[in-house]
Amino acid sequence: MSSSSPAKLPILPLAHPSILLPGSRITQSIPESVAQALLSLIESADALPVVAAVPVASDTSSALAPFGCAARILRLVRPPGNRRNSRQSYLLTLHGLTRVRLPATFTLDPDSVLSSSEVQYPDNPKDAPPRKVIETFKSSAHRLLDRLAQDSGQQIRRDGYSKISAMLDDVTDAARVASMADILVGTVNASFADKLAILSTTDPEARLSVAAEIFSKLASISEVTSKIATQVEESVYKQQKEHFLRQQLAAIHKELQSLSGPGNLVNGQGSSELDDDEQHEADDLADLKRRIEAMEPGSEERKMGVREWRRLKRIPQGSVENGVIRSYLEWLTAIPWPNSAADAPRAITDRSFLAAAREQLDADHFGLDKIKKRLIEYLAVVRLKELNAERERRAAAALTPPPKVEQKPAKADSKDGKPKAMPPPTPKPMRRSVKGPILLFVGPPGTGKTSLGQSIAKALDRPFQRISLGGVRDEGEIRGHRRTYVASGPGLIVQALRKAGRCDPVFLLDEIDKIGGSNFHGDPSAALLEVLDPEQNHTFNDHYINVPVDLSQVLFICTANSLETISGPLLDRCEVVQLSGYTYDEKMHIARRFLLPKQLKQNGMDADHVQITQPALMTIATRYTREAGVRSLERAIGAVARYKAVEWAEHVDMDGLAASSTSYSPIVEDSELEGILGIARWDPEEREREERRGVVYGLVVMGQGEGGILPVETIAVPGSGRLKLTGSLGEVIKESGEIALSWVKTHAYDLCLTETRLQDPLKGIDVHLHLPQGAQKKDGPSAGVAMTCAFVSLLTGARVPTNIAMTGEITLRGRVTPVGGIKEKVLGAHRAQISKVILPWANRKDVEHDVAPEIQRAMEFVFVRTVNEALEAAFGKNTLVWRNGLGGPMLMESRL
Repeated sequence: MSSSSPAKLPILPLAHPSILLPGSRITQSIPESVAQALLSLIESADALPVVAAVPVASDTSSALAPFGCAARILRLVRPPGNRRNSRQSYLLTLHGLTRVRLPATFTLDPDSVLSSSEVQYPDNPKDAPPRKVIETFKSSAHRLLDRLAQDSGQQIRRDGYSKISAMLDDVTDAARVASMADILVGTVNASFADKLAILSTTDPEARLSVAAEIFSKLASISEVTSKIATQVEESVYKQQKEHFLRQQLAAIHKELQSLSGPGNLVNGQGSSELDDDEQHEADDLADLKRRIEAMEPGSEERKMGVREWRRLKRIPQGSVENGVIRSYLEWLTAIPWPNSAADAPRAITDRSFLAAAREQLDADHFGLDKIKKRLIEYLAVVRLKELNAERERRAAAALTPPPKVEQKPAKADSKDGKPKAMPPPTPKPMRRSVKGPILLFVGPPGTGKTSLGQSIAKALDRPFQRISLGGVRDEGEIRGHRRTYVASGPGLIVQALRKAGRCDPVFLLDEIDKIGGSNFHGDPSAALLEVLDPEQNHTFNDHYINVPVDLSQVLFICTANSLETISGPLLDRCEVVQLSGYTYDEKMHIARRFLLPKQLKQNGMDADHVQITQPALMTIATRYTREAGVRSLERAIGAVARYKAVEWAEHVDMDGLAASSTSYSPIVEDSELEGILGIARWDPEEREREERRGVVYGLVVMGQGEGGILPVETIAVPGSGRLKLTGSLGEVIKESGEIALSWVKTHAYDLCLTETRLQDPLKGIDVHLHLPQGAQKKDGPSAGVAMTCAFVSLLTGARVPTNIAMTGEITLRGRVTPVGGIKEKVLGAHRAQISKVILPWANRKDVEHDVAPEIQRAMEFVFVRTVNEALEAAFGKNTLVWRNGLGGPMLMESRL
């Protein structure tokens, strides 16, 4: 279109996103330099000056738009309280007059504060806009003004929109209608792009069309916003404010996606799987329904799932009960039910299955032959059952004829009018498997109970889940909480079953001896009775699921440090497997095969960088660690590896220096350990025990299951024949001391301690018996033999060699009865370098079956039936002088 003659005006850029339309006003802050230039312009002019207010095209650049607005300066003031800010110190008010167009070659002068340029005023067209365009514009404007008045919460604003609508009706001139378009676009909340489009449209007809589109779009957005607010308000009635806001956000996303269309981008971003829309909601519900349909028809879990699914469909989606039922259905369908869960393929029918299982167990653990034997028996039975079931399935498939395919539907028989009977479907063969055993590994800490469970899972090719029971005091943590409670959920057993994803996993119930006792929350140990009973756990009832869960295929492995705190009924359901401490030979193998490579890998070293000699490794095991397990041994090896890692790092850092003459040696000798690990906790001199009168060494089992030796010390003090016992002794061990002293008094004449049988060997003296380490509690009957030998040594003066240790309970008749913990006691004696052990005759089988052959070959075992045999084994033959011959009196008992 043609333009009038140009006029020269000062150019005032408007900061983005400010824009001025003809007939509108705008107020904005300007820098002081621009304000001084405008003040000079105002002072030199006779009337209020006119400038060209041109908007900046974008916020990322300073380029001006091609069109602007000739504006009159109405006010230029410095706001109060803003005199310190020199950059934005003035407020400028402009009133738009008419459109102007900048030359195509115009550029801002960087040296001038207020550039001037010739601008062009677009000519007004001679033809008025068509009436149809004007009516469309007025209709869209009235629709937007009515919507804004309806959505406004203030009466003043509603009255203002009504006045503007009435003013629009009164306008009949086409030129004034075009001006009203500029005024309305500047008044309503239009975007910067819409305002710039109106400013750039010089033709009144085109301007009315663009304004009508803008008004229609704003009216639609207002209607959609109001619709969304109404829908959300109805759906979240009486709900919390947070839930209301989330629903409103979801409804907004839904409207945006419907407007943008499928596959389009919203705000420059594609759809995400985290978007919570109706499609994802429908997919989740469809998956839930599919899993319910996959359950076995007629089963309890399917009946419960169908019943809860029908309740879910009847309850509104925003209800709290809807979320509770849906959470329950998710848990119900996530459990691997035996008839609907697809188990992972297993190679149990392969001929190399048992060999591979043996290889896996031997690779992960050294020794433990008894446990490996039990597991191999279980695997062999499982494999045979599976082979038999496979053979029966093949035989049934061979005998079943192929089904006949009928082309036409069955017709009624002409005789009785009944349809012909179809052949019955072939029943699916039931899966036959072995009930999982309940193994209870009992042993000191660090003996490999937990890691053994992981090796069993690998050998079985089953998922492994560890359930820690230490400190569990609530029965609901085992059985789950009922659905009537707030935030209820299933117990640990069902949770682990869901994580495993199969109905035959390996569950490790760790620290079962440290589970809480009976309290107001229930008895957790009693809740385990059904879980660990092979005859009951096929119908385990979780309070939250409330449907019998089959746990018969689960292999349960329990671990405990002691059997004393486990209840009798719970212990009766478990197959107890004892894990005693390791011998020094076993520790050396474990350290070489497992601990040393593991610590080298954790500390960034390899076998070429650290080489611990055999004497050094033995010194670590004997002088720095004395335990049943290998945890302290692993920590000590880790300390050596870290020490060598520092040396290796310094060697590598100084390798490039010419002045460096350091050399790195990977070998760790025995003499270097004191500089690496510090002073040894147990000195060799401690094993060189002093042979003294009235002191013998007994065998004990400590609190965590480690075995060891303990001296029994006795002295004679002036007194009246009393016995004093010290050392934090319990009632049972005190009784053993009294029994031992009574036996010695009875046989004092035979031991040549008195001249007559009625004479008291303690006349004028008291006997004080002490067991060292008084801070530790001691109890049990197994110290009777050691106390008897100590009393005999004190009164006769004979001494027991320090390489002899003993254990056994005695009776008043002089019998030596069996005791427990033989393997732990023998291993403790072996660690203490005891060469001769005196044990009760009834414990002979315990030594033959439990003690390793190398220990039996390294030590001498003397099994005694009476106290006389124990005294002869302890003091030596012909050391004690008996008044009636060697060996003392013969014990004769009637069979009655």
